[in-house]
Amino acid sequence: MTGTFVEVAAVPRPRAVVTAQRPALARRAVRALPPYLFLLPAVGALVVWTYRPLGAALNLSFFSWNLLPTTPKEYVGLDNYRRLIDLPELRNALWLTVAMTGALLLFTVVLPTVVALWTSALGGRGRAVYGALIFAPVLVPPVAGAALWQWMLDPRSGAVDRVLGHPINWIHEVRPAQIAIVVITGWHLLGFAVLVVAAGLSGIDDEYRAAALLDRASRWQITRWIVLPLLSPTLVFLALMTILMSGQLTFPLIDTLTQGGPDSQTTNVYYLLWEYGFQNFDTGFASAAGLLFFAAFGLVALALIRLSDRLTFHDS
Repeated sequence: MTGTFVEVAAVPRPRAVVTAQRPALARRAVRALPPYLFLLPAVGALVVWTYRPLGAALNLSFFSWNLLPTTPKEYVGLDNYRRLIDLPELRNALWLTVAMTGALLLFTVVLPTVVALWTSALGGRGRAVYGALIFAPVLVPPVAGAALWQWMLDPRSGAVDRVLGHPINWIHEVRPAQIAIVVITGWHLLGFAVLVVAAGLSGIDDEYRAAALLDRASRWQITRWIVLPLLSPTLVFLALMTILMSGQLTFPLIDTLTQGGPDSQTTNVYYLLWEYGFQNFDTGFASAAGLLFFAAFGLVALALIRLSDRLTFHDS
């Protein structure tokens, strides 16, 4: 018995089905496009103002150049990075940055928590007045605030020395200059931090306090065991922002009041970078320093974000 093989020709796909699928894909693409259009301005700003300068800094870090268009760039390889690691001023600037950051945590985490907890018990109008008074320094530009404080800290006729009763040269002595930079920066940041902590307090459900009061818990016990744990994500956020941005926030005051002195004892890493880039005109060296600082702060941010998951308590 012999089999019969029948060849079946391929049936062409109807053109109507193909043309119907193409508009369907186009409609899905158009529907998925609006979120990306909303993100486009932010992504464009990041590319233009962050990633493009970062790429230029990476390129310049391998050259020696004094910013003059008439002077050619000289390729030096990794010499800028070697010079930076061996630089004695870098260790002092890093230590000063860490010390100032730790001191600023008092103004961005500790004091805002105390003030926000205290003002939360006030009435409506009194709470608004205290909130406005505390937030007012945030609206003062850093350079204008530095000029005001420079007048107040004058050792001959300043209001601060008159209150203290004896003259202190706040700008030209090492320890007073460091204290002045920290206090003025904290004065600028305190109002914003209080506002953030108050927002965190408003997000805590009042049922927790009511249940604790039924169990005869004191106000301190409610604050210690209920409010502060639920407020921990807000406090960790403030600590993270302080650690990452304290160097940038103190830079305008250092540049206006002390110019890194006396004896470079108020020169943090950002001011050191600015000195080498725009005072010594060593662009390649400053670019190498900026990249190393960028990488270091990125690692610190990653470690803090991972650590925050263990330190914070979220209301489920």
